[in-house]
Amino acid sequence: MFPWVHEFRWEIGHLIFTGGFALVLVAILTAITLVFKKVYQIYKRRQVEKILWQATFEDFPSQTRTCRHAISGVLKQRVCNNHFECGACAVHKQLIEHGIPEKVLAAAGDYGNMEIFGLNIPLDRMYHRGHTWVKQDDEGNYLVGLDDFGKRLIGKPEEVVLPEIGSRLYANGTAWKVKRGKADTRILSPVDGEVLETGDDEKGWYLKIKPAADNSDTSHLLKSGKEVKAWFMKELERLQFALASDGIGVSLADGGVLIDDLPKSHPDADWDGVYGEMFLEP
Repeated sequence: MFPWVHEFRWEIGHLIFTGGFALVLVAILTAITLVFKKVYQIYKRRQVEKILWQATFEDFPSQTRTCRHAISGVLKQRVCNNHFECGACAVHKQLIEHGIPEKVLAAAGDYGNMEIFGLNIPLDRMYHRGHTWVKQDDEGNYLVGLDDFGKRLIGKPEEVVLPEIGSRLYANGTAWKVKRGKADTRILSPVDGEVLETGDDEKGWYLKIKPAADNSDTSHLLKSGKEVKAWFMKELERLQFALASDGIGVSLADGGVLIDDLPKSHPDADWDGVYGEMFLEP
């Protein structure tokens, strides 16, 4: 049926078969090309996000890079040099093997709510150091929102730019962007996965994410009440230092409660710089 095959003849039947075969072959090659192109784009974006995070991480001060085990009190003092990637950290692995108390690294569960200086901190979820939280739903997907500390830092945003449905997100890469005043802030994704649905502040969450099959690791997230409480206390200290350069000092309302809308109360502060510090971006 092909020109190079013996007894091939330039007849209508042979030509139709050859043409059909060529079309099928072109369709297969096109599909393969598109698949490889998409895989390459995913790989390229993953590498860009990873390089950006690692480059940013190197510029963080030591206070920002405090190891989770130093925060929780398991270690006296330690600075993380592993980009908060606990799953790839030899020290984290050794501590697990030697039996860290279960109360310190317990998985997130229904432990009620905690309150620190007026901050509402539910303990049925995990927390990323960029001030997002992660909670798994009944279908195994992740709901992702901004924690109460992050909400009060931003106040009422002028614009929220969420990713498109079907987008692939990477842990420590961009999840969504928020604009408030002159500050255009990247909110970091706490997990790898595909965006299934977007929400808003009224729903209480911003993204529903299907965990990535090739990376569903959540060991980098803060999970137990002890380490979450200690981390929020340290974040309040970091915020005070970040605002001190503007002469604001402790930004607490009467009674020791963190102000709901900090930018509204202190519009002249360098919020672009403060957000860079607190949301872990340049």
